[in-house]
Amino acid sequence: MTELDLAWTKGGTGRVVRLAGEMVTVQSSTPSPPGSRIDGKLTSGEAIRVKIHASKKQDDGSFFLEGRMIDLSRELRTKLEEAISSRATP
Repeated sequence: MTELDLAWTKGGTGRVVRLAGEMVTVQSSTPSPPGSRIDGKLTSGEAIRVKIHASKKQDDGSFFLEGRMIDLSRELRTKLEEAISSRATP
């Protein structure tokens, strides 16, 4: 598990795969319809909330949830951006 992994409050898990400003893409074990708000906690304990714009089912059965982070602090944004960039760097 990494600092990008999370557990949804209503069940299921996810991983932040992209963050651009307040826009986020999460690979999730569960879907969430457009317009919904979904809450979760990162493995580090920080709460996140996302307003979903799109939910796309993948061939492996997971879902890519695209949306806007709600109440995203600068500190958490920086932490997530650093974790994403370090994952992409070999």
